[in-house]
Amino acid sequence: MENKDNRGEFVIRVYGILINDIDQILLSDEYRSGTLMTKFPGGGLEFGEGPEDCLRREALEEFGQPVELISHFYTTGFFQKAMFFENHQLISIYYKMQFLDTPAFRISSTPFDFDNMTEGSQAFRWKNLENLKDEDVSFPIDKFVVMMLLSEYNKRVDNPGI
Repeated sequence: MENKDNRGEFVIRVYGILINDIDQILLSDEYRSGTLMTKFPGGGLEFGEGPEDCLRREALEEFGQPVELISHFYTTGFFQKAMFFENHQLISIYYKMQFLDTPAFRISSTPFDFDNMTEGSQAFRWKNLENLKDEDVSFPIDKFVVMMLLSEYNKRVDNPGI
């Protein structure tokens, strides 16, 4: 019989990939749990909501405006230990999305453009896809997603008729 006390738990995160019409991707610079991090906008799935509901809620919380989900992009396909929780496995779900209106929140051109370094500080910035590298994001699954996005972008740039 399995010992249920030794089973790990899951942390599920849902992120949005926003690419504007000039091939820039929106990144979120944050200070959380004593750590500076760059990631995609989004956050943790709460009990009772689906991944799409989560991302819509996170968009309202982070941007103060709604988004439209376009399509599912990726769900973690490998084991990733959660960084901030002992004995937890991380599963991340990514959706391509777009703003319904022109972004009405502050977008910086400088990484970590916070007024002060307090828990929950957050700033957004656009990054040109042609200059995006996996080192531009902090977490392993995000790095994997960056490589997928770059592959997609390079195919489109190399074959504009596709």
